[in-house]
Amino acid sequence: MPLLTGLVNRLVRLDQAELHAMAQALPPLRTAEELVDGMLLLSRRRLTGESRRRSLARHACAVESVRDPELREILVPRENAGREAVRLFLAAHGVADVENRTHTLLTCIDGLIFDRLVNGGEVPREALEGLVAAALRQPSFGPAAVGRR
Repeated sequence: MPLLTGLVNRLVRLDQAELHAMAQALPPLRTAEELVDGMLLLSRRRLTGESRRRSLARHACAVESVRDPELREILVPRENAGREAVRLFLAAHGVADVENRTHTLLTCIDGLIFDRLVNGGEVPREALEGLVAAALRQPSFGPAAVGRR
């Protein structure tokens, strides 16, 4: 499957370059509104033009990676300037467990983009606002919350 492996490597490189360029073009994220604006920009890019074609191809390859560990390894989320910007934003806002919250937030956004790739339309701003609010919220359950009940 060298051809498919080469395709997936290229998709990942192009996506990483796009994320890096976007993060470099945006100022540091200070407010939840700025984070939502950045996510809205990313979702719009991923749903149009060449980026849309790459997104569709990446999702098709993700399904194929269920049977191919080599592809799965290539498609593992990579460190990039966009991920780091989200991580720094959450840390600056006192979020506990920044790594998991960053992963969850970005996975949810990817899911919203996938939904719009399949069903059409744009990712609603309100959905992104809800995800950011949830990422910033302190947990209401778990070991720390048990003592509060």
